[in-house]
Amino acid sequence: QVQLAESGGGLVQAGGSLRLSCAASGRTFNGGWFRQAPGKEREFVAVMNWRTGKTHYADSVKGRFTISRDNADSTMYLQMNSLKPEDTAVYTCAAAGSTVWFPPREVDYYYWGQGTQVTVSS
Repeated sequence: QVQLAESGGGLVQAGGSLRLSCAASGRTFNGGWFRQAPGKEREFVAVMNWRTGKTHYADSVKGRFTISRDNADSTMYLQMNSLKPEDTAVYTCAAAGSTVWFPPREVDYYYWGQGTQVTVSS
């Protein structure tokens, strides 16, 4: 079983940056970030294959967000730059097993963190 714990959320002005961290207690194959804004469905943000380093991003964050990992301590990061008010949401990291396809589908993620709030003021 893998336990995930996010940190790094907070309040930032539009145009600013934040870095989220996700500490994993065990091995993962694919690590992803999702977000959910009030009154909206959860949406995919980014994913990285832990072994190959291959990444995939939602169009809404491409060029602004960067997913990375530190294999030494099983931590995943989401660097968020040029933040916009519409990026305001609860951000959650998740772990998916090994899949033939990439990126994994949302149903492939079986471990989820508790989430961390990111608020971007205009």
